[in-house]
Amino acid sequence: MTRLIWLALSLALSAPVAASDGVSGDRERELRNLLIQDCGSCHGLQMKGGLGPALLPEMLQGKSVEYLSTVILHGRPGTAMPPWRSLLSADEARWMAQQLLDRNLQ
Repeated sequence: MTRLIWLALSLALSAPVAASDGVSGDRERELRNLLIQDCGSCHGLQMKGGLGPALLPEMLQGKSVEYLSTVILHGRPGTAMPPWRSLLSADEARWMAQQLLDRNLQ
């Protein structure tokens, strides 16, 4: 867990702040890695579940980008899902949520 925190902190500190009109190409690569590695450490590298629930299309059906980005930013109290708001901007959380909905993880 400590390794994940340090990795997330190093990504946040080394990354430029996302522009209000979206996420830069370099930051997209960093966020995609965060999705695969950090989110994947709980949700499974293929997002089929593990400590956290599966994030497959059928599990996300009916969930909006706004809902998912709120969960990413604020976590889920009482669960292992931490809040990422200190490491991610709202634009970055929306970008990550959209990647999950689009299944654009590679």
